[in-house]
Amino acid sequence: MAQAPILSWEELSLQQGSGWLFRDLDLHIGPRDRLALIGRNGAGKTTLLRLISGEIEADKGKRSIQPGTKIVTLEQDPFFTGYDTLMDFALHGKDAPPRHEVEAIAGQLGIDMSRKADSASGGERRRAALARALASDPDLLLLDEPTNHLDLAAIDWLEDWLGRYKGAFVVISHDRTFLERLTKATIWLDRGSLRRKEIGFGGYEAWMEQVYAEEARAAEKLDAKLKIEAHWLERGVTARRKRNQGRLEKLWEMRAQRAAMLNPQGAAKMKLVADDVKTKSVIVADKVTKRFGERTIIKDFSLRIQRGDRIGLVGANGSGKTTLLKLLTGELAPDDGTVTLAKTLHGVMIDQQRSLLAPEKRVRDVLAEGGDWIDVRGVRKHIQGYLKDFLFDPGLVDARVGTLSGGERSRLLLAREFARMSNLLVLDEPTNDLDLETLDLLQEVIADYDGTVLIVSHDRDFLDRTVTITLGLDGSGKVDVVAGGYADWQKQRTQRVAATRSAKPAATVAPPAPPPPPKKAKLSYKDQRDYDLLPGRIEELLAQIARDEAALADPALYTRDPAKFAALTKAIDDARAEKDAAEERWLELAELVEG
Repeated sequence: MAQAPILSWEELSLQQGSGWLFRDLDLHIGPRDRLALIGRNGAGKTTLLRLISGEIEADKGKRSIQPGTKIVTLEQDPFFTGYDTLMDFALHGKDAPPRHEVEAIAGQLGIDMSRKADSASGGERRRAALARALASDPDLLLLDEPTNHLDLAAIDWLEDWLGRYKGAFVVISHDRTFLERLTKATIWLDRGSLRRKEIGFGGYEAWMEQVYAEEARAAEKLDAKLKIEAHWLERGVTARRKRNQGRLEKLWEMRAQRAAMLNPQGAAKMKLVADDVKTKSVIVADKVTKRFGERTIIKDFSLRIQRGDRIGLVGANGSGKTTLLKLLTGELAPDDGTVTLAKTLHGVMIDQQRSLLAPEKRVRDVLAEGGDWIDVRGVRKHIQGYLKDFLFDPGLVDARVGTLSGGERSRLLLAREFARMSNLLVLDEPTNDLDLETLDLLQEVIADYDGTVLIVSHDRDFLDRTVTITLGLDGSGKVDVVAGGYADWQKQRTQRVAATRSAKPAATVAPPAPPPPPKKAKLSYKDQRDYDLLPGRIEELLAQIARDEAALADPALYTRDPAKFAALTKAIDDARAEKDAAEERWLELAELVEG
């Protein structure tokens, strides 16, 4: 029997300007709901969270909440001004959590809460905000882009915490992997309406395409040509799916080519065909080492980056990603070794400083210096047509930057920077504040970019869909060079642990009697069984994913058999989620075995 909701909105309506942002929405949240809140930038997702929390009033509707229900919000950009330390921020207000609870969670997140708030980094502030929110023991947790500024270790920790959390949560996130692992139902805010389906985010895209296809068929029956055009302008789902499949196939081919050029240690072969060296190499790092004080950040790193490579840099905060990026772009000189950049290299960097866009400026001022035309890498385009390329309503050409949502400002910055002439694109956490459709667009733009791309990101799915080579840093100075994305790097790490384990017994020569107890004794029966069986299951899942993706690559499948298309999409999403969970579980057990 279904439990009564802990919070409900009936006929929720909110005006924005002269129109309605949304109208007559019904929303019910159960005591154990794990809800993904999906919608385009500007659709009102953050506003809906504020209405759920009671922070703002609706223009119409009835809000009902069970007595005693505690709601806590993790804001996208918490306000730290006026607080001396991060702990002062965490303990402010009448609803502040207990200090010992904050300290416990901060310790697990690895954050020093005595750090001055005004000098803390984005990652430190995000951890402090998490410590405050999670230590508050909420019944309903509202999470607005919780993985922004977090490194992979912190994201893994948060996923584990939410997996054990006994209350309900609603989450807005651009991180597909995060959503797929945690959510059990999806609420979709789309063009002023709210839909709910009892599927996690893994099934969202197939559901979305089904809804849009049904709308298109209904519009055709009504002969509403303008409605059809407006719909495909907004999404163009089937066409985009076909384009993305083609791009993914091209990406896999590029990864295979680069894998053939990497030796088993992961360093690029330095001897290439002469004409390739002259025409394709844009950055060559040879035995590069960089130290800060007594700590070696990068050690004996070599790589030849070619024109068209898409390089992803991953690792925990402080592992050396920024240092390596600066070495590769020539901003920082190595202590040993050399970094050689092509003389014709001209780069554009898109970093996280979206706040630099002046709020009083108009969109046309940012893109075209107040004019109607913009030069896009040497091609002249009308500004309204270019805005459509980046999923903007052309009517926003005279809108002030300050009226745009955070995600829309990010998209505007991308549009401006991608227009510039360049052959090297450097992206520092480009996925922050972007909605899922803009992420799809960004992947397309990167795939079509003629030059070389360097990406620093903690977004696992984005890297898997984008890069040809992953540089993985663990903080020891060693850099793993892997052909492929984040999943390929994780797979290599898993294999390395397995190889280390299998090699250890051979290295033991006639130990004195009595022999030490085997390390496997640390594992329970269930742990040992998982440890033995999971590698085989992971291989089965990889094979299943490969088969289903090959079937999904048929460009005519969606039109011919939409039900099979949806089933394959869901099967792939489910298999990926199971594979990721199995790999994480096996790595945990392997670490126990290795002591």
